[in-house]
Amino acid sequence: MTPKHVSEMLQTMTAMQTAHNEQVHPQWRTQGYAYYRAIWVECAEMLDHYGWKWWKKQTPDLNQVKLELVDIWHFGLSELIRSNRLDDQVGFALSEVDAAAEPDPDALRLAIEALAESSLRTRSFEMAPFIEAMSALSLSVTELFKLYVGKNVLNQFRQNNGYKDGSYRKIWQGREDNEHLVDLLARLDVAASEVPNALYRQLEAIYVR
Repeated sequence: MTPKHVSEMLQTMTAMQTAHNEQVHPQWRTQGYAYYRAIWVECAEMLDHYGWKWWKKQTPDLNQVKLELVDIWHFGLSELIRSNRLDDQVGFALSEVDAAAEPDPDALRLAIEALAESSLRTRSFEMAPFIEAMSALSLSVTELFKLYVGKNVLNQFRQNNGYKDGSYRKIWQGREDNEHLVDLLARLDVAASEVPNALYRQLEAIYVR
């Protein structure tokens, strides 16, 4: 993956994140939202999906683990935009992700904890522990981009269907909307530029109001 391609993906994600944040609140940059708090809570959920309990059998759900890290990227990207720290170094860091190996259980758990610790210590977002988590999970920047676009569309769908006032239903047909998202993305066969609109239409088709 060339730095140019990574830069283009980062620009697209930045535009999508800004649009979503403005949907939540037009003056989101000045509201003092605690993105760091959302990050460490998502880290705990990420660890739960992977498994950490030694007293019971747990099977890692890698799809959901990846989606949790994508959720963290939503909040981290928001913090980078808000604090004017979105520069070439962010794109360079993403292009350096080594996602060739299979996930290492111990390394991944430690990377998740390091990311949580970083958010609590700085009350902000740092790229280095996030990149370590991506590498430990074997999540490439291409897959991060694909899942980010998918989750961003789902977030828009949630907002448009009552997420803010509490009327949105996250469980459809006995499954979380995140699980439906993974299935839809796997089956979606359209050009990259058409993914947002096509995915939104499919979410509408299966959503149980």
